[in-house]
Amino acid sequence: MPQLTAQMPQSDRLPPPLDPKLDLTALAPMQDVTDLRFMSVIANYGSPDYFFTEYFRVYPSSGLNQNILRSITENSTRRPIFAQLIGESIPDLVRIARELSRYPVAGIDLNMGCPAPRIYRKNVGGGLLRDPEKINRILGELRGSVDGLLTVKMRIGFENTNSFDRILDLINLYNIDLLSLHGRTVKEMYHSAVHYDLIAHAVQWVNCPVLANGNVTSAISAAAVLSSTGAAGVMIGRAAIRNPWIFKQIRQYLSGQTVSIITLAEVRDYIDKLRQMTSAPMIPEHARVNHMKKYLNFIAQSVDSGGAFLSQMRLARTESELFGICDRYLLSDPNQEFALEPYPGLVARPSCETAHESMAS
Repeated sequence: MPQLTAQMPQSDRLPPPLDPKLDLTALAPMQDVTDLRFMSVIANYGSPDYFFTEYFRVYPSSGLNQNILRSITENSTRRPIFAQLIGESIPDLVRIARELSRYPVAGIDLNMGCPAPRIYRKNVGGGLLRDPEKINRILGELRGSVDGLLTVKMRIGFENTNSFDRILDLINLYNIDLLSLHGRTVKEMYHSAVHYDLIAHAVQWVNCPVLANGNVTSAISAAAVLSSTGAAGVMIGRAAIRNPWIFKQIRQYLSGQTVSIITLAEVRDYIDKLRQMTSAPMIPEHARVNHMKKYLNFIAQSVDSGGAFLSQMRLARTESELFGICDRYLLSDPNQEFALEPYPGLVARPSCETAHESMAS
């Protein structure tokens, strides 16, 4: 096991935020979503303090995924980006971490939270939470191999929280620099209420800053989560797909400014920027349509309370149909306000989510 040495406080080691007087914000890594192009779009509307790459899959024959690597080498957001790894082969995690450390990354991030069954069944991502001793070995080897920042993204447990404190002890033992904590177990996926009390518990337990993750849907809910948990910041994923202005709005709210009102016309412009990401002619039209729906499923949660846009958008088969529906719902009254919170009862991914609930629920 590597010799651990005293280090400066972890909060002092993190890259400088946009506003040192405010709590931190980060865009959550979302596989097949938060690529170079999406990060650039988000930055256009107001960057978070930190970005995280999609995960680099790590196994004995793995190399660096070139598409994900581009989000590091071609990063134009002017914000730090952490390189995320997912895997359980310790020699290969060390190998890939060392390779990535040669690039302009803010640090190396270990994924211990992905709740997708196809991932955790391989004992990676959230699957690692079933084996604290394996986590002990992984963090020990990575800490001894990574000269820069080492961060962790995790959930509060796999099926239960029996090992939660043990894993938090490992976060302290290996001087992890930043913990991004989603307040659900792996098996809860996105269905249950978020256990903000356990995020607050982790904030008190660990020595590093904690980013609270899970159902942070607006500037107001971010402030409420920060207040209830004492976290150093928030990490936001799905809500940033719906509302790319959310990071700017959080900074406005926390600094006492008026939160920007977004109109449906501005949302239509955002959709055009997303469309430009998938406009390559070699991609079949049906694939482009399906790719756009991946974003529109979230955006539609704040367009109309009845969910008509969401329902009709999902039925579209061609780009002409899809963007015609966008025009009809977003440009017929272009100055209408885009809802800051998702409308109750509208679910972006019915197979793995429940309807939006307030933080207090």
